[in-house]
Amino acid sequence: MINSKNTFIVATTILCLSMAILSEGQANPFLLQLDRWEMLLPSIGISAMHMQLLHNGMVIMFDRTDFGTSNVSLPGGICRYDPTDTAEKFDCSAHSVLYDVVSNTYRPLNVQTDTWCSSGAVLPNGTLVQTGGYNDGERAARMFSPCGYSETCDWIEFPQYLSQRRWYATNQILPDGRIIVVGGRRQFNYELFPRHDSRSRSSRLEFLRETSDGSNENNLYPFIHLLPDGNLFVFANTRSIVFDYKKNRIVKEFPEIPGGDPRNYPSSGSSILFPLDDTNDANVEVEIMVCGGSPKGGFSRGFTRATSTCGRLKLSDQSPSWEMETMPLPRVMGDMLLLPTGDVIIVNGAGAGTAGWEKARDPIIQPVIYQPFDHLFTVMSTPSRPRMYHSSAILLPDGRVLVGGSNPHVYYNFTNVEYPTDLSLEAYSPPYLFFTSDPIRPKILLTSDKVLSYKRLFNVDFSIAQFLTVDLLSVRIVAPSFTTHSFAMNQRMVILKLLSVTRDQLTNSYRVSALGPSTAEIAPPGYYMIFLVHAGIPSSAAWVQIE
Repeated sequence: MINSKNTFIVATTILCLSMAILSEGQANPFLLQLDRWEMLLPSIGISAMHMQLLHNGMVIMFDRTDFGTSNVSLPGGICRYDPTDTAEKFDCSAHSVLYDVVSNTYRPLNVQTDTWCSSGAVLPNGTLVQTGGYNDGERAARMFSPCGYSETCDWIEFPQYLSQRRWYATNQILPDGRIIVVGGRRQFNYELFPRHDSRSRSSRLEFLRETSDGSNENNLYPFIHLLPDGNLFVFANTRSIVFDYKKNRIVKEFPEIPGGDPRNYPSSGSSILFPLDDTNDANVEVEIMVCGGSPKGGFSRGFTRATSTCGRLKLSDQSPSWEMETMPLPRVMGDMLLLPTGDVIIVNGAGAGTAGWEKARDPIIQPVIYQPFDHLFTVMSTPSRPRMYHSSAILLPDGRVLVGGSNPHVYYNFTNVEYPTDLSLEAYSPPYLFFTSDPIRPKILLTSDKVLSYKRLFNVDFSIAQFLTVDLLSVRIVAPSFTTHSFAMNQRMVILKLLSVTRDQLTNSYRVSALGPSTAEIAPPGYYMIFLVHAGIPSSAAWVQIE
């Protein structure tokens, strides 16, 4: 794992401190804040339960069709009629929107079947495939192909495409470009999208049955990560395995995470795969982290204190074992995201209770940033608004974190409740976006190839005010996540092999030459954000497609 800390982060902090000293020798606390929150929109009309960043810079968001009437109307007088809907059979409001990051505007989309607690992944061509949900949406597959903001692209739905009900399932893109859909409520099986023929089929996965805590479940939305050998890491409740989905067999089972606290819905911890270092020809180090959750039985016992521990498991070790760490704040329903630096942000959630209607208290409004190399948690000083059950977060190409949602109620509820339904959209700017880092921040000018090939050379031209040394520069690709219910599905970072950096004296710009990822198992085909990170400070991303 590459260390993202360096002396220039320290130098930036010292500079900010020196700026903040007042004449009487006291520090101005307002100038010491290196991170910040920004309210983007007070309402997007829906509560952002699910989020996916698309390669055209748009973000698609949706909640569920049976929340009742939302605060945004469908365009052109369109109304949706669904005789099976449990809230509004005739509904002229939207339950999905397309958000334009650049213009900070949104437009409504028309989703017909119920997307409540569903899952998703993006195909190699950039089309979002969204699966499952509730009621008439439980076997649905939906597709959304990116288009311009002013165009009229919308959801295309296939209501009975899936072989089984997929409510609280997890999706993962595979090396061959297919998507595996795993689990769901009382679904101890998995299936592939697209299916081979007109008949949809599923395959048993008894591990999911074994990890169910009866009525408390604690194995929904299993954490799934694609490994460099092509197998899947699957974590459910307290147990984890390496699973060969092609042969339908468990390759390896790991020790249970210590402490006995469940980590999956409704106990709802979160998980990430640490960045994969593809810079040398040796075996790639693979490490997983799982954080937060709720004690066993917490769903039935009321507002018990959330779990404060994290576990790190290095799968590439000869005999992997969990290394436990303690977060500075207990957290359930937190969202874990990889930042371009390789650090991890944990945002949203509560300090007591579980996921579910009215099941949590004590919102955790401060994000935590974790530095993996130093095993260091930092509680960030700037608080946000409460983001409880049904909130979400994703990484944006400019390095900010987009945060929205929160609705712990059966329907939209804005009054006379402790945590009203939240329709707002916020952006969090980590410390690396503070203006004092601008002199050492790369700016991508051009990528020689918009389409990258495995193990093939490509170039990125960039400008920078103060280039320090090639040893402090790295090239990273990040797969944008489908985030819902405290898990960023398909989130992935690969550190690519940097070959050289040259300077153009005429334009005073630089060119970095690097190699595309080694294999489709390390980086499945599809669209990625490419970042340059220099002395711990990331550029904004450009988009590339890996074929």
